[in-house]
Amino acid sequence: MSDRSYEITADGLAALEAEIEEIEGPGRREMADRIRTARAWGDLKENAEYHDAKNAQAHLETKLLRLQDRRRNAIVVEVGKTDGAVALGSTVVARDEASGRETTYMLVTATEAAPTEGKLSLESPLARSLMGAREGDVVDFEAPRGTRSMRILSVK
Repeated sequence: MSDRSYEITADGLAALEAEIEEIEGPGRREMADRIRTARAWGDLKENAEYHDAKNAQAHLETKLLRLQDRRRNAIVVEVGKTDGAVALGSTVVARDEASGRETTYMLVTATEAAPTEGKLSLESPLARSLMGAREGDVVDFEAPRGTRSMRILSVK
């Protein structure tokens, strides 16, 4: 599918493999049951449930191929200790200097990013500004509403 390599942490690779396993096992079985049930409802030419199930199956298989491609081209990056400096895999507690709001972020690769879970892509402006910083440092980054400053409260 692709020759692009994907940087991923060991935890991210484990999650990717679990998702592939879920699709290959229960996901495919559920889809086969759905198609079998829809097929039993009669004439396939006019059976919307059957066509919907086949379309969903195609989407599931496409997703599986993409995930397998990502696994095949994964390059596992080590999450190392960096003597207190922010790096890949670091968990950072930071306070917005303007609002006083504290937020916890974990810096991950782009393929593992999940902002709603606090997993921040290394490619994001905030993560780029955090890289190499230490507890007590204030970093500035460009946000959609202008430049913002964050004070690093802890790095783990």
